[in-house]
Amino acid sequence: MSEPGWQAPAPRALAGCAARAAGLAWRAAAVHLLGYLAVTLVGSAVPVALAWLTKAVLDGVSAGQVGALPGLAVTIAAVTTAAAAATHAGDYLRAEVDRRAAMRAKDELFAAVSRFTGLAPFENPAFLDRLRLAGQSAGNPGRLVDTTLTTVRSVVTVVGFVASLALVNAAFTVLVVLSAIPALLIELRTSRQRAAMMWRIGPAERKELFYASLMSTANAAKEIRLFDLSAFLRLRMLAELRTANTARRKLDRREFFVQASLAGASAIVAGAGLIWAVLAAGQGRLSVGDVSMLVAAVAGVQAALNVTVSAGVMAYEHLLGFHHHVTIVRAEPDPPTTGRRALPSLRRGIELRDVWFRYGEEDPWVLRGVDLFIPHGQTLALIGRNGAGKSTLVKLLCRFYDPTRGAVLWDGVDLRDVPPEALRARIGAVFQDFVTYEMTAAENIAVGDLSAGEDPSRIERAAREAGVHDAVAALPSGYRTLLSRVFDPEEEGSTALLSGGQWQRVALARAFLRSDRDLMILDEPSSGLDPDAEYEVHSSLARLRSTRTSVLVSHRLGTVRDADRIVVLADGAVIEEGTHDSLMADGGTYAHLFLRQASGYREDAEHTGASR
Repeated sequence: MSEPGWQAPAPRALAGCAARAAGLAWRAAAVHLLGYLAVTLVGSAVPVALAWLTKAVLDGVSAGQVGALPGLAVTIAAVTTAAAAATHAGDYLRAEVDRRAAMRAKDELFAAVSRFTGLAPFENPAFLDRLRLAGQSAGNPGRLVDTTLTTVRSVVTVVGFVASLALVNAAFTVLVVLSAIPALLIELRTSRQRAAMMWRIGPAERKELFYASLMSTANAAKEIRLFDLSAFLRLRMLAELRTANTARRKLDRREFFVQASLAGASAIVAGAGLIWAVLAAGQGRLSVGDVSMLVAAVAGVQAALNVTVSAGVMAYEHLLGFHHHVTIVRAEPDPPTTGRRALPSLRRGIELRDVWFRYGEEDPWVLRGVDLFIPHGQTLALIGRNGAGKSTLVKLLCRFYDPTRGAVLWDGVDLRDVPPEALRARIGAVFQDFVTYEMTAAENIAVGDLSAGEDPSRIERAAREAGVHDAVAALPSGYRTLLSRVFDPEEEGSTALLSGGQWQRVALARAFLRSDRDLMILDEPSSGLDPDAEYEVHSSLARLRSTRTSVLVSHRLGTVRDADRIVVLADGAVIEEGTHDSLMADGGTYAHLFLRQASGYREDAEHTGASR
């Protein structure tokens, strides 16, 4: 999903966003929306009605017609009461529409995000900026309804006052209406500038959030305090915040001067109208009620026009924000999910045929013409120095990316012809950068296969196979213990933390829940374990791999020596392939790396023995 620089959407695109927002709000809260429309229309008629009633009262008083005054007073009280009730009802209905529409919009947004079955969008800074802005606009459908109905209410009020004002002086009415047009044009231009500014400062805001999260999370707390990084990170955070604030301040100043100028022009128009009305009343051409009507109409028209312009501009800004939401919701999945071919049970093996890959057109090649076959029921180990392409190859096997050239075949079926979810249902995996969820111990294991969430025996069996059952059972509430210090224990129950090695075993337990899958991917599965634990885990994994097709990635070459086949990658290409014995006999890169690592262990053992 490519992300160019920000450009104002075309009117047609904004019209589509408005229609989608309206439909979303309607589906979320149809009854409340109708109620809000009704009270809005009531509220729009009240100012005009009160102005006419006030005129009638004043004219009655000046003419000595006191008989009608009690009825007018009762009517004014009734209208005022209805207006107050409509205001309170409108506040409740608006808030409810906002809440329901925001929930539906957020659900729609993250349902769309989940369709991006690959990793490319989440490694694209521009997409992350758009996603952040889309998340901020989750409440925009409700706000769009609010600003739209506010505009409708103001327009109805303007029409009523304009008609009333025209009865007093038609030329002055035209002047009042025309005075609002510059405000509308200037506000629309400012809205486009504000939306563009929000896009430009996106990277600075993301960096500010990054530095702030570093200083407020436990993961980085040790290193920050040991290396005394607090001041350094705080200054970095403030620098990014200062960059964003400078852009906001510049636009705010411009908007302030524009608004001040427009307010002055409106005051001049209103003052001229008042002077004319007073002079006309002194000459007997206007009654006291006419003067009150003119004053109320001028003030009402200007106020309603200002609200109309402001609400319209706000609606435009909400549409610009909601456009990010619509862009993501309508985006094509990455990688594409158009393939609908059934994925057969693995019987022969997985083949990488002349696979080339790079992350972008301007990026260097990470894989270069890789030809590789992973036979069914065998374990293939991938080794190589950092940057050799091991992790990228694993990403292609999981179809987090598609090859730039070539193909990955599963029993002859191109993975691009298969829905990603169908492929991943056949894969079990342990990744080096596994996630530690702020959930219970049972839930942290069950994420490996959510169907196990209702079967505690499966979770416990997987924990035993991963060697973490005893540690979990010893927690304050056993498998129900929340593995977190973020949430309040009084609200969530007992909490506890696990060591790095224990977390590694929890991640392994997730893989054991998928022990019946066709392909097992083990990416540094024992990187956080001590030697004894590593031996136990690899013994368990050896049993797991014995009847499964497996890909094992490890820098500890002692753990791969019993693999059926070992592949050495360098600069994105296969440079050696064979068994441990054959590769050692060849004396190539694998033999060099193995002997160097083994000599380090021997030196450590000899040093330990000598120290004793």
